[in-house]
Amino acid sequence: IRDLLRSKEPRCSLKLSAVLCDALHGSVQDKENSPMMRAGETPAGGHVSARSSVLQQVCVCAALCSQVCKLYRFQTEDHRWLLVREQMSETPLSFSLPKQLLSALIREHTDRVAEVKALGDLSPHWDGLRHDAVTHSLQLIGCYQQTQAELHSASCFKASSSKSDRHLQFIPTNLHSQRMEVFSSLPGVWYEVITFGAPADHHQAFKHGGLKRLLIKHTDHTHSSAPFSRDESCRAKRLLAAAAQLQPLVFGLAEQLLSADESDSLPPSLQTSLFIQALNDDLVKVALQDMNSRAGSGSSHLHGNGLLCEVSPGDQEGAPQDDTQNREEEWDRTWVNVGKSLDCITAMVERLQERQRHLQEQPSKFLSSLPAASPSSFSSSSSSSWQEQLLPLVVTLRDCVREAVTTARAAMTFVVLQGAVAATVARGPTQIVQRRHAVFSQGLSAIVCGFMLKLFGGLEDPEFLQQLLSVGILAQFEGLLSTYGEELGMLEDMEVGVADLSSLAFAITEAQSERPDDLQPTLTGAWGDFVVEVPLPSESFRSLPEELKAGRLIRVEPVLFNIGINQHQSLLKSPNFFIHPGIQSLLDLLSSLDRSIEAKKRKNVEVLWLAASVCRKVNGVRLTSCKSAKDRTAMSVTLEQCMILREQHTLSQQQFSSALDNMRRDGCRTENVQKNIGTRKFAFSSVQLLTFPKLYRPPDGSYG
Repeated sequence: IRDLLRSKEPRCSLKLSAVLCDALHGSVQDKENSPMMRAGETPAGGHVSARSSVLQQVCVCAALCSQVCKLYRFQTEDHRWLLVREQMSETPLSFSLPKQLLSALIREHTDRVAEVKALGDLSPHWDGLRHDAVTHSLQLIGCYQQTQAELHSASCFKASSSKSDRHLQFIPTNLHSQRMEVFSSLPGVWYEVITFGAPADHHQAFKHGGLKRLLIKHTDHTHSSAPFSRDESCRAKRLLAAAAQLQPLVFGLAEQLLSADESDSLPPSLQTSLFIQALNDDLVKVALQDMNSRAGSGSSHLHGNGLLCEVSPGDQEGAPQDDTQNREEEWDRTWVNVGKSLDCITAMVERLQERQRHLQEQPSKFLSSLPAASPSSFSSSSSSSWQEQLLPLVVTLRDCVREAVTTARAAMTFVVLQGAVAATVARGPTQIVQRRHAVFSQGLSAIVCGFMLKLFGGLEDPEFLQQLLSVGILAQFEGLLSTYGEELGMLEDMEVGVADLSSLAFAITEAQSERPDDLQPTLTGAWGDFVVEVPLPSESFRSLPEELKAGRLIRVEPVLFNIGINQHQSLLKSPNFFIHPGIQSLLDLLSSLDRSIEAKKRKNVEVLWLAASVCRKVNGVRLTSCKSAKDRTAMSVTLEQCMILREQHTLSQQQFSSALDNMRRDGCRTENVQKNIGTRKFAFSSVQLLTFPKLYRPPDGSYG
């Protein structure tokens, strides 16, 4: 192998195992044209301990599997040699994260069914909505349980030929990490792209379009605009629990108060006041306001017994508007009355107890003035006086508490039910919801794999870690789909799926050990608020900034750039695109990207390259997709690799085309084609390639 690498032949390509590639890092040298590769150096020339390198490899091995490696040697402009390692790997996240997502969705919908069933009696209209929400959730639960039971395979790979299989609906198609390590005057520098089939639901197909079109057509906007967040729904559940305890507590203490006498009675307990104040929440006002607005539009009404019912527009004619306009004021007056009732009872009890103490201090004076049989009569009359004095006040308090609890329970029931409706039937039929979850699942596996690799490679970079804290991580999705036929539906699925990933966040945790199983990510939370916990070995975790160790969430900023390049996008031959030479600043790249986007040229693939350059500048995660991540994706990632070699490592212009052809003819992507369809040739025809941009065309003999 060493003799081959030292040969004068300009092209040298070898298929090697991952272990042998690692061994070659320390053994392959070109004494005439390249310096010795010294262990213990980073690309920036800083020292990295052998232990840190080992920990990084342990983490990477936990995220990747089934690696395929190729080695190349290319000449630079200054007649030195580049040693390039190309590595393509599968990932266990292809199956593990979709399984976790299915479990989380099953758990979420099961909890929602239990919550709405516990709301008690509702009017026919709202009980019908509850029934719809429960039915919707149960259908999804049954479907997801069946899918989860069928995902028993230990595989890490879903071939493009299986993309329409129902039980693999949640699994990303042909997901791989495409990594390139470059050795020149400095030791290894890694560049990574995650490749996978465009996140789309091929099982349901695209006869009626993709998610973007389907959501516009089928989403129930009547109920999807509920102004209550997840936190507010949780507060509503707590308030319902407090309301369930408050009324029995107050009524029980009131009975104790009436059955006692001046000698052993106490004012209403502090616990009662705390429970009552717990219900005086601003969320009740917000819910009442929303209920009033819906009642005004003929959708709902609050009965005195706390039940909700619908109100038809005809029923509202001639009805007084003060009831809906002043409900908030009535709620405030209710709490004023509750407070005054408590104050009155407390003052009365204190007054009666004070009178009792005064009588006990001067017993002889009062007893001497009474008839002989009057002591027992006095005791009886005293108890009677106690009850007579307190009974009206206790009855008033009970009435005020009953009214407050009834109103609060109805308002919080409204919040919980609106949240359940907005999370189920308002999102469209179960087929659309399932499609959305499946598309999200495919993107989830890809973005988590990319983030983990980016994190493992940046543990020694304080600026990168600080960037995670301050602005999060950019995820740049590159699409190569056309806007015709089925691929338009795929693009509509992908657009919604990428947008949904903006709700995702990462947290870094400390792993229990360095075993691969303990370094696997864990998905927590619920739809719209998922968090992926990425474990690190203890030694690496301790070196993180304190905020990250404390669980600070890392937000995701996903963006999608799509340019169709195949024959369906245009029947006209596309012009070559111009890549700006040299290393540009971030501001220059952004300005160039703006100009390129506004140029509105057909098949303007310069947009893709500039977007990828911006992503690398800000340490983002790069993801590339076409229909199956097999053919067009191979052209894109090999072009990107050669562009990086030219711009970052001075690959000579004469060697550029040769390097590009070598990677496409003998590189890892031919292995990818073999895995998917059983042949090492890309699925292009000569006529089809005439419509491709020139730099996206494979060499002769590599397609057919």
